[in-house]
Amino acid sequence: MKPTSQKAIEALDLLPEDMREPAVAYLIEQAEKFRVLQSAVAGGLEDVRTGKVTEWNIKEFLATAHAASKK
Repeated sequence: MKPTSQKAIEALDLLPEDMREPAVAYLIEQAEKFRVLQSAVAGGLEDVRTGKVTEWNIKEFLATAHAASKK
């Protein structure tokens, strides 16, 4: 089986020349979005691991927000 990078090169070679640059830019953009998401998930999991996360009670939150809006 071919490595993923080799498959990507072959796929880019199939595109017309004027479409290759935008295709690469799109892949880079998506990879950066994935990197940011991956980092955010890792941060969230670290918060859970260190006990910085508490259970969220929607009814309590809404009651507090409602009371604050009346002030």
